[in-house]
Amino acid sequence: MATSASRLAERLRQPAYTGENRCTPCTVLNTAIAVCLSAIAAVFLTPVFGLLALGVGVAAIYFRGYLVPGTPELTKRYLPDRVLRWFGKAPELPDPGEAVDVEAYLFEVGAVEETDGENLVLTGEFEAVWQEAIDEAGTNPVGAAGKLLDVAEPGVEERGDACVVTDGGMKAADWPSEAALVADLGAVRVLGDRDADWTARDHTEQGRILAGLRVFAERCPACGGTPGLGEETVESCCRRAEVFTYSCRDCGACLLEIEQ
Repeated sequence: MATSASRLAERLRQPAYTGENRCTPCTVLNTAIAVCLSAIAAVFLTPVFGLLALGVGVAAIYFRGYLVPGTPELTKRYLPDRVLRWFGKAPELPDPGEAVDVEAYLFEVGAVEETDGENLVLTGEFEAVWQEAIDEAGTNPVGAAGKLLDVAEPGVEERGDACVVTDGGMKAADWPSEAALVADLGAVRVLGDRDADWTARDHTEQGRILAGLRVFAERCPACGGTPGLGEETVESCCRRAEVFTYSCRDCGACLLEIEQ
């Protein structure tokens, strides 16, 4: 009997929307719907029928991830970013204060220079020391990431389209790829040597600088291929967005994503 029940449960379960893939906004939305429907059933039919409806609804959400068919598409289409942001499903808005001038900063630390009076490229000296730091970080990205984020039990995992640095299995930070992570690990070491105020800068400011620097990478940290600009659509359970990308044309590793 127990075996039959477990087999039935496995047939009902949708791994794409449950377990680690469970979407908080979808779950909250469908639970609210289930509660409302059960309350209506209890008022207009009987309390017992209302409890039964609630039990069926909760079971459906538990095994399938949602109660209302098509919920992922509905949340993508109708839930605004300000609602999704409550659940960490939408990008954070930029700080209202003055942002660091990344271009001016990179000039100041000797990372970039002008060519032909208009184009910016990495200086040969900076490119060499950054590549050396990238190669060193690539030999032990877990240890380097743990030191950077000051986590006790670091790990590096691929989760969907992201590279996630964990602390004891819990997410500590994420990057668009391991190549982007390694690029930043190398950059932090180089910028720390050139900028006396680097460690005093907040994480938001550091993140803007590191992302801006990644756009100048002429070699992929993962395979040595050539990165290039492109456009694509990225999707999660609740969102669909058009983004500009800077990715390796050989291995596909994404170094940067910017929502249009």
